[in-house]
Amino acid sequence: MPKVTYHVGPHDDGYGYRLGDVWSETFADHDTALAAAKSAAERQHLEGRDAEIAYQLPNGRWQTEYAAGGDRPDTEVIDDGEARKS
Repeated sequence: MPKVTYHVGPHDDGYGYRLGDVWSETFADHDTALAAAKSAAERQHLEGRDAEIAYQLPNGRWQTEYAAGGDRPDTEVIDDGEARKS
């Protein structure tokens, strides 16, 4: 089973969460960004319908894939912002 890891940390004069190199919108504070990352991780567990998904690769090209509605990944949230405080 695939694993999806969201990282929370400083982003664009605020805080955000990222998956790989792709950042979320910017949140005003750390707690709001952390809550949004946890919400995104929880939604990954919701079973849905089969679908074609499209996403942009780091090189700017678009990738299209088939996603089975019942194939849900394991998720985790790592708080990089808290690690930097210590």
